[in-house]
Amino acid sequence: MTTLTDGVSESAADLPEERPGGLREFAGRYAPPVLVYAGVKLLGLLVFFKLLAYSGTYLKNNPRFGGGQHVWDVLGSWDGWWYVQVAEKGYHPALVPLPGNGVFTMEQNSVAFFPLYPALMRIVSSVTGLGSYGAGMLVSVLASLVAAAGIYALTDRLYGRRAGILAAGLWAVFPGAGVAWSLYSESLFTAFAAWACWAVVTRRWTAAGLLTLFAGLTRPSASVLVVAVCAAALVALYRRDDGLRPLSGLLLAPVGFVGYLAWASWKLGSVTGYFTLQERAWAHKVDWGYNLFRAVRGLGLGRYDYLFPYPIEDLIALAVTLALPFLLLAYFRLRPPLVLTVYTLLTLAQIYLSLQMMGTVNRFLLPVFPLLLPLALALRKLPRAQQAAVLVLLGALSGWYASYALFNLGIP
Repeated sequence: MTTLTDGVSESAADLPEERPGGLREFAGRYAPPVLVYAGVKLLGLLVFFKLLAYSGTYLKNNPRFGGGQHVWDVLGSWDGWWYVQVAEKGYHPALVPLPGNGVFTMEQNSVAFFPLYPALMRIVSSVTGLGSYGAGMLVSVLASLVAAAGIYALTDRLYGRRAGILAAGLWAVFPGAGVAWSLYSESLFTAFAAWACWAVVTRRWTAAGLLTLFAGLTRPSASVLVVAVCAAALVALYRRDDGLRPLSGLLLAPVGFVGYLAWASWKLGSVTGYFTLQERAWAHKVDWGYNLFRAVRGLGLGRYDYLFPYPIEDLIALAVTLALPFLLLAYFRLRPPLVLTVYTLLTLAQIYLSLQMMGTVNRFLLPVFPLLLPLALALRKLPRAQQAAVLVLLGALSGWYASYALFNLGIP
């Protein structure tokens, strides 16, 4: 039996320690889940490009907001534009008030975007000569493969190889999966998060701390990963499972996230500068679910009187939101390790208790890979041919609900 009272599950802790093997053994282990993920993801991307070309609307949009000369230019729009600015020009911190009493009362600023992803874009661009767009896409695609491998490794450790391969494939068709292969940082963050959780489960505390440190330089949502890793480390220290080794994870985990917030606050000239910028320039703040309530009410009544409605994208987010309680019940029946439970619950709280566009729920849920566990175990019960058919069907459909609905019918 597993337990939620420890940083790792008892079943995981009882398994023999993993030893590194040769290159052939490594490839034999990780190639299947990575290839399954990449194949399903590529199918969805091709469907997305076909839909985009058929509609032709991207040709009429500003390149910064979902347009361009080519269908693939759309993948560098919205947040991607900001990451390119940071990669090419660096940060220009400032809190500049705007006139009027609208939703946005402060000028948007690149400081809202954490530094690791654009830094990798700049490095890769310098080394390969691909340019910011090509470098960003390369970083995102490679990071997504690493994330799929991490999701597989963690699921394999807890529930077996077949479930791990299926979990990697299902991550390719998650709501919002379209941003995994775009100029967004979700792939990079999920890679760090999945392997950090794996490191906690396998009791590699220094690795867990370092991976969480890098995650903290990638996205503001890393705060929940920091709490999850620190909670697991504190429990392990209390139970004296690994001596003082969890202390390294506890001390390292917050460094990246806290360090960037401290730098941003210093540059912005205010202790709360980063949060002020998020609230007044990006309309992101804790509202305890009020906007979610308004969005659900508005969608139910056909009244789009909430923050920045995009009906089709929002309906997909509503369907996912209504399915979450059932998925969580199935998830808790598995009695997963503490680190996964804290990470999952706090991420969901962060998403649903914050003021933001309803449709962005689809993207923000992409890093919540633990929700894949009950789905993967349910799918594992089917014959392999049916498993493949389900993934292929979902892969094709994801080209619409996980990509087209975000990039062309809404905002990622």
